[in-house]
Amino acid sequence: MFDELLSRYEWMTNIQWEDIGIALGILIIFHVFRKIFTKYIYKILLRIAKKTPTEILTNIFVAFEGPLRLFFVGIGFYIALMYLPFEQKTNELIVQIYRSFIIYLIGYGLFNLSAASSVIFQKIGSKFDIEVDEILLPFLSKLVRVIIIALMISIIAGEWGYDVNGFVAGLGLGGLAFALAAKDAIANLFGGVIIITEKPFSIGDWIKTPSVEGTVEDITFRSTKVRTFAQAVVTVPNSTLSNEPITNWTKMGKRRVSFHLGVTYSTPKEKLENCVTKINEMLRRHSDIDQETIFVHFDVFNDSSLDIFVYFFTNTTVWGQFLAVKEDVNFKIMEILEEEGVSVAFPSRSIYIEKEPLKEE
Repeated sequence: MFDELLSRYEWMTNIQWEDIGIALGILIIFHVFRKIFTKYIYKILLRIAKKTPTEILTNIFVAFEGPLRLFFVGIGFYIALMYLPFEQKTNELIVQIYRSFIIYLIGYGLFNLSAASSVIFQKIGSKFDIEVDEILLPFLSKLVRVIIIALMISIIAGEWGYDVNGFVAGLGLGGLAFALAAKDAIANLFGGVIIITEKPFSIGDWIKTPSVEGTVEDITFRSTKVRTFAQAVVTVPNSTLSNEPITNWTKMGKRRVSFHLGVTYSTPKEKLENCVTKINEMLRRHSDIDQETIFVHFDVFNDSSLDIFVYFFTNTTVWGQFLAVKEDVNFKIMEILEEEGVSVAFPSRSIYIEKEPLKEE
């Protein structure tokens, strides 16, 4: 113990103030160079990259901007510390820290490069003829980022002498227990993969399931976020969503309208026929109605009305526009009924009271 303290004291006395001053000067020089690089050189390189035919080079420069700034700080500390007359063990420790720092900077840059906004995924998709949509892009980005972090941690651990292979083997021995504990998470992960591969919806689509109805906002490894029309965000596990029937209202080519129009039993046959004909002609002339499928027929003798069956589709699938078209059709049907003098029926009953004959006294 005494020998160790003595050796440390001798080492500290070996460091001269001149050495400390030179080390601080090295730090200042690299700090100034970092400022020059950030303010001038980096902007020139970025301007040159933007003139290239592809955006990949620009994305690389933007992603590695932060790591490059830290790199100049790190190399300044490394050279300054290596200049000081430390012991051999201390120098080896400094080199080890510096190597880990460089690995971290590379991982940091790759992490930024794998952002969902990166054009690399679109380029890869076009290269291999793979469609990369708004759901697949964030999912791939998160997956790549997890892989980058895992690789970075394992490489740094290897630099410090940790047996990564032994760690992985240990995971293998406890794999069964881990799988049982994480079965829900694994089910959600595979549910997310199913949603991405089958593509029943995209981000921004209006969907309806037994669990939720609203607009899809995001999909992660575990769940899908849906914003309801009341502006609440519902988080549905992917395993649940992938096993439910999903209605995607956004992908409708047209929107259906179907109802029965009940008129009174006192309506003459001719007037009823005229109403059916005029409603059919009105729908055929309407610019917002799909002309492929239109049905208007006298359908049912109901309990208290003669029912006309009306069935058609609107060209628009937007909810607000759909309601406006439906309202316009309803007003036109009312005009037709008024022209023909036909009244809309409502539930009613006729009661007949039988009078008993008067008894003679």
